[in-house]
Amino acid sequence: MLDELIRRVRTYSPRLMPAEGRLPEAAVLMPITRASEPELVLTLRASGLSTHGGEVAFPGGRRDPEDADLVHTALRESAEEVGLPPGMVEVVGPLSSVVSRHGIHVTPYVGLVPDYVEYQANDSEIAAVFSVPLTFFCEDPRETTHRLDHQGRSWYVPCYRYDNYKIWGLTAMMIVELVNLAYDAGIELQRPTDTYIDLNPTRS
Repeated sequence: MLDELIRRVRTYSPRLMPAEGRLPEAAVLMPITRASEPELVLTLRASGLSTHGGEVAFPGGRRDPEDADLVHTALRESAEEVGLPPGMVEVVGPLSSVVSRHGIHVTPYVGLVPDYVEYQANDSEIAAVFSVPLTFFCEDPRETTHRLDHQGRSWYVPCYRYDNYKIWGLTAMMIVELVNLAYDAGIELQRPTDTYIDLNPTRS
């Protein structure tokens, strides 16, 4: 299963947008455990953070001027946020970049990690570290659907509930791209569902 996932990500041609104007850049790591049943490692951000507080996200953050590239950003931020040593990560490749609602240009990188890592959450940024079997998302057990207008299109994005964690927004979009690529999950993001919640800001 992992060998095929690696092959598909490495031969994939994601939509890697050039930085639009002078938008700040960021990168996140999508850590997948090396296991017979691979799991995706996620974080719950601390509630007091000024952006995305209390939300589920991948470890990552803004690019520093000293970062050689965005892969370095993803690995550095993962070490700072959850204590994941960069040497324990095999970076496989990027998925499509997105622009967050705060105007940050974000590129996700798929990486393989051992399944025995003892994560050390940075209490000032991360409230919890948890993992979800990739097969959970393949079954698309969405709690609801959110409509997001993003990059000139309308996207109908699943909102998942795993234990007490709500997984939604751009994080869910990244996950859907991964499971569609790796497992042919066939989750449609641009076709309206029968019902959905419009999360776009009201326009005057």
